[in-house]
Amino acid sequence: MIKKISLTSWIFLLFQNILFSQVDTIEVFSQAMNKSLKAAVVKPEGYSENNKSYPTIFLLHGGSGSFSDWHKKTTEPNLLNKLANQYEVIIVTPGVGPSSYYYDSPILDSVKYETYFIEELIPFIDKNYRTINNRNSRAITGLSMGGHGSLMLSAKHPELFIAAGSMSGVMNIDTRMWKVSDEFRKLRLSGQKAMLGEINYDSPFTEYTVVGLVEKMKDNGISLIIDCGVDDFLLETNRQIHQLLLQNQTPHEYTERPGAHTWQYWTEALPYHLLFINRVLIKQP
Repeated sequence: MIKKISLTSWIFLLFQNILFSQVDTIEVFSQAMNKSLKAAVVKPEGYSENNKSYPTIFLLHGGSGSFSDWHKKTTEPNLLNKLANQYEVIIVTPGVGPSSYYYDSPILDSVKYETYFIEELIPFIDKNYRTINNRNSRAITGLSMGGHGSLMLSAKHPELFIAAGSMSGVMNIDTRMWKVSDEFRKLRLSGQKAMLGEINYDSPFTEYTVVGLVEKMKDNGISLIIDCGVDDFLLETNRQIHQLLLQNQTPHEYTERPGAHTWQYWTEALPYHLLFINRVLIKQP
């Protein structure tokens, strides 16, 4: 018996296949940590039919998240596909360990995510995809812990990025500034000590927290966008870095808008970040 498929269903299936073909799930082996990590790569429409090279935007997940979060949890379906098409960019969503903040631990060999990102992931993407391998055509942004990773990695490696952003970011890992329960505070504090040992949370700040890197941000020429919801538990850390950047006269765009630490907020924030980044990206090799 031949099953008939309506024209509407056929168009829907075709559309789903087109969207699916835009996204690659990859594994990148880290020599630094002796393990493989997953990432997803969103290619703009027409990537397979031409020989063009494209700018790259790295989009980072939060503390207990995954490389697939930005693909599965946004409140607007297929948001990354739409943005990749709109701005003609490659979007990479890498995965890292929980509550690892994208840094290299001085204690644990299993937490070397800065080395992985800079020395392994970016070169892998540039080798295997038609990227414009130039800092003027590469940007980074992320949510929560990913906001921390974005501003930290860009501040320490300005030769690689033209723009960086943070949505609801952990701008200071000092949990005393977070509006959270004592149980959650203790959990995050114990995790930090396991990865970093005893650190000073007061000024002068450690280089393992974004507020400790504001002087590096001052003269590196990276365009910065930072936003946070007014009901977010990390709001005070965002206000802190905003004030520090004002004090040392680092140009940046800072916004507070209605919202909390939610996917609704990040779904609405991401298009603003892509619009901001698009203004400075160079799209020709």
